[in-house]
Amino acid sequence: MPKITYVAHDGIETVVDVAQDDTVMRGAVLNGIKGIVAQCGGGASCGTCHVYVDPENTKPLSAMHQVEDELLYFTACERKENSRLSCQLAVTGEQDGLVVHMPEKQL
Repeated sequence: MPKITYVAHDGIETVVDVAQDDTVMRGAVLNGIKGIVAQCGGGASCGTCHVYVDPENTKPLSAMHQVEDELLYFTACERKENSRLSCQLAVTGEQDGLVVHMPEKQL
């Protein structure tokens, strides 16, 4: 299983195995990662699974769709160039080692 590293706003890192074909959000929820609320359950309608993909990332990411792009302007914390909704980040073997940082707040 691919390993995904979740970095909390305070810098604490948690590495978990996430099943292929799951999402980065689902991996966080199933493993009790704090900092990802996932209020809508992965429907790309709430923005409470906002993450910042590590700036050093070289892993291929799924394409950003228009709905995700628009919703990222309404998240609780600033949208940055590396902002993504973790519910829209599909996990495959190619994402092994992906690092995502959580914003200060989601709501």
